[in-house]
Amino acid sequence: MTINIILSFFSGISFIFYGIASFKSKKMIAEYDRWGYLKHRYSIGSLQFLGGLGLIVGLFLPSIMLVASFALTAMMMVAVLVRIKIQDDLFKMLPAIFYALVNAFLFYNNFLFSYRN
Repeated sequence: MTINIILSFFSGISFIFYGIASFKSKKMIAEYDRWGYLKHRYSIGSLQFLGGLGLIVGLFLPSIMLVASFALTAMMMVAVLVRIKIQDDLFKMLPAIFYALVNAFLFYNNFLFSYRN
């Protein structure tokens, strides 16, 4: 279960920072424009922030962990599809793939754990 704690903190903190960066960072604003989602950066950034917070809170409330890890997995899968659509190379897709896998792992482990107890 220690790996879940480490990955939850790692992914949670990452998404909290990504969410905040969506509001302030010129680099992130340019990325949202490049992806074609500039108008949606506040809502996407807010969901990233809440998802990250949910991973951390989810360490104490497993149902929150399930929702947050599922939502972030789905969000990152869509991010991979967007990057395929705009023809990014694999190197630019790797962070979204990595976070999709991390959050899918968290969802799977917590889903199994919730049914074992």
